[in-house]
Amino acid sequence: MNNSIIYALDFDGVICDSAVETAITGWKAAGSIWGDMPKTAPQAMIDQFRLVRPIIETGYEAILAMRLLYLQEPVEAIYSDYGNKIHALLTEAKISTDELKKLFGETRDTWIANDLTDWINMNPLFDGVAKKLREIGQQYPWYVITTKQERFVKQILKANAIELADECIFGLDRNMNKMEVLAGLLETHPSKTIYFMEDRWPTLLNVLNNNELADVKLIFALWGYNTAQDKALAAEQAITLQQLDSFLVL
Repeated sequence: MNNSIIYALDFDGVICDSAVETAITGWKAAGSIWGDMPKTAPQAMIDQFRLVRPIIETGYEAILAMRLLYLQEPVEAIYSDYGNKIHALLTEAKISTDELKKLFGETRDTWIANDLTDWINMNPLFDGVAKKLREIGQQYPWYVITTKQERFVKQILKANAIELADECIFGLDRNMNKMEVLAGLLETHPSKTIYFMEDRWPTLLNVLNNNELADVKLIFALWGYNTAQDKALAAEQAITLQQLDSFLVL
């Protein structure tokens, strides 16, 4: 195995196209808070969620996003005033973000317990990614750095016959942001080149603006949950922009 390079990969939007499952889980969880919402999410709102997905950093926010879509908030309005809108919902529902995270995870757990196959089917990997990760795993160490709870990452990787040790998955459970995880990897692998692949432009920008992470090589996953504006801004920076058909071809 070549230990000179380490890959650190985001999960949702890079490895896994989880938007539909996230939307449905968000809708189900929202329904347990706001009783006026129908049991099943309308397809139109699941489709709309894809447009809102790039603004979402952590999965539990899907609960709030689906509530906003149910209230017929236009996508443009959600983008322009996202922080205030979700704060208003939290205040109205008298619920904390920690409680939302717990509810979101438990809603997923219930779905998995009732129909694991259906849940897995709603979390497809992007085309060609599974094969590439199996190949990469034979050649280089790699990590997942995600805001998803680790048990869900493990389920999806296992279902796709992708082997990755538990200690190589850094998820929501660790209470560390991605920059802290990357700083830790730099510290434990001082002589290695770390490539960090991410689909959220704000996350990459945070890394770019952190001098301690200047040695981390950045890859922007153009197929993920980002906007045309994100792509344009990223193109102005000294980072690698990558299409799905060249996933991890460096």
